[in-house]
Amino acid sequence: MSRINHPRRDFLKMAGLGAVNILCCPRDPTARCGPKSNDLFVYVGTYTNGKSQGIYIYRMNAATGELTSAGVVKGVSNPSYVTIDRAGRYAYCVNELQEFNGKPGGALTSFAISSTTGDLKLLNQQPTLGKDPCHVVLDPANKYALAANYTSGSVAVLPVQHDGSLAAATDLLQHSGASVNRDRQEGPHAHCIAFDPEGRFVMVADLGLDKLMLYRLDPQRGKLIANDPPWVATKPGAGPRHIAFHPSGRFVYAINELDSTVTAYSYDRDRGIPAPLQTASTLPQGFSGANTCAEIEVSPTGRFLYGSNRGHNSIVIFGIEPATGTMKYLGHQSTNGKTPRNFAIAPGGRFLFAANQDSDSIVGFRVNSGDGGLTPIGVTIAVPSPVCVKFLG
Repeated sequence: MSRINHPRRDFLKMAGLGAVNILCCPRDPTARCGPKSNDLFVYVGTYTNGKSQGIYIYRMNAATGELTSAGVVKGVSNPSYVTIDRAGRYAYCVNELQEFNGKPGGALTSFAISSTTGDLKLLNQQPTLGKDPCHVVLDPANKYALAANYTSGSVAVLPVQHDGSLAAATDLLQHSGASVNRDRQEGPHAHCIAFDPEGRFVMVADLGLDKLMLYRLDPQRGKLIANDPPWVATKPGAGPRHIAFHPSGRFVYAINELDSTVTAYSYDRDRGIPAPLQTASTLPQGFSGANTCAEIEVSPTGRFLYGSNRGHNSIVIFGIEPATGTMKYLGHQSTNGKTPRNFAIAPGGRFLFAANQDSDSIVGFRVNSGDGGLTPIGVTIAVPSPVCVKFLG
């Protein structure tokens, strides 16, 4: 997983998870930490090798997009990606580490979410049995957490217990092979895991193999079963990174980190198989600088597709043709910062927030419902090394 000017290894520490402290509104003891009626909680995952203290919590005014600090969860090592269960009761983060509790590999950490303050209470942690877990997703029934171990190129399955905590892994799928980019694709690098909208099939983007790996989850045993076929290949050297399904379930989109493209696929919902339709550049004509892609999202309406460029430092905007799923280039919006790693569209689809990792900022934009365009709303907050933005609400 590349970063402009900063390779992955510079961001990772061989450290475990210490005590977790919750600080609620630490600089304003008179402030009320509970959410207002139109507020949404926002969680920002970070790298903690520098100034970051852990997971940062904010309240977003759903009418204006304004962000207000609601605290920070301290003592969490490299919580670079965060996810929340569908009921909004529990949160899970990866600990993107090469060593955890004295053994090779990283971990997942589970939290209970306070419905009034948004604070996170530590429940427990479990090893992911692979190095540098960079992505975690829950199955639709909230019975299992699946983690992608980037450096090891593997996928772990961990059961979610009745209280939201995690049990030890029930499965570990090890990918194998390599691809054409000797610097980045010397081996497998699992980067993203996605369930299809019906929850029947699992797709894993492996950047190192130039493949979308296809599975089914056995919910009784907590095992991943290879689909038939077991994978779909991308263009050599593309480096598939993240995946976004269309709300209709008929299409799926993969952003390719290494060659700065997005590929649209039709999706066979009965068999769990994507078929390529179109590949488009994420960069404007004439751009010749270094760039790698990161995040991808489809708008809640299914009309627009967004992807982040690290180097061009922008969000590319595509329209989606509803009948065919093909993409039409609409434009770019600067993220007003450096290295937009992740971004997220707020519930309701009115706002998008981009995490600029190398300028330590989260920047807010209004989404135009008519043409999909993005307009800065004047909301910029300072967060050290932001990696992931996740909404609750």
